[in-house]
Amino acid sequence: MPVRNPVGAHVPVAGGLAAKGLAYAARLGAEAVQVFVANPRGWATPPGDPRQDELFRAACAERDLPAYVHAPYLINFGSHTEATVDLSVLSLRHSLRRARAIGALGVVVHTGSATGGRAREVALAQLGERVRPLLDELTHDDDPLLLLESTAGQGFSLCSLAEELGPYLAALDGHPRVGLCLDTCHVYAAGHDLVAPGGAARLLDEIEAVAGPGRLRLIHANDSTAGCGSHLDRHANIGVGRIGPDPFGALLRHPATANVPLVIETPGGPEGQAADVKLLKELRDG
Repeated sequence: MPVRNPVGAHVPVAGGLAAKGLAYAARLGAEAVQVFVANPRGWATPPGDPRQDELFRAACAERDLPAYVHAPYLINFGSHTEATVDLSVLSLRHSLRRARAIGALGVVVHTGSATGGRAREVALAQLGERVRPLLDELTHDDDPLLLLESTAGQGFSLCSLAEELGPYLAALDGHPRVGLCLDTCHVYAAGHDLVAPGGAARLLDEIEAVAGPGRLRLIHANDSTAGCGSHLDRHANIGVGRIGPDPFGALLRHPATANVPLVIETPGGPEGQAADVKLLKELRDG
């Protein structure tokens, strides 16, 4: 029987998706994987290696290993710069198409910010105009979902608190191909106190109330070196940062996270990450 919450990691793929990425995942004992299919800090849209794509897709299917793609960090549909928005369209389309090629279930994209002093409403309207056509291109049964990852609230973020998911989803007409990726470090830094008694459950209840049930499809499980409400995106190993292990256990016990994979993006190299995967499995199975 599949585990309730597969626990995995973002894995390096330099040298080949299957050859390097899956070997690293196995070293960690990962039950889910997340990868980049392009330079996360650039606009290039590389075609990929068809052989590695097929090997990766087949191996993930054989091992029941859910896979996800993280889109480049530069993508921002709230930008006041037309060139940035145009490149964001090309970059996200590339990630979505490459995700389908490798059998990934979703593409994670940061929700961005309103730049140039623009009003939030103007930026959200632009988001809708540019992203909805990309969503309408997802017509195949094996196309990935677009998974929105809220930010830590730095700058003029379009979506960092749970309540801001409502207007963001509305800008996309509540499209059925849109899901959510909850980053524990981000929401904590944005101001959701996961450490307070019942804090994790309150957050998940609010997300379901605002976004509707079933939208949450992935969790980025990261502790935080910065405090609640700091608006600083500073990942730490599980149980080492300000969040600590208990809120992760609470997240895993909440009905909203049933069958939702957890992927770590923590420091420490393979040894530190293997320890994080192990601890999350213990919290899940304990």
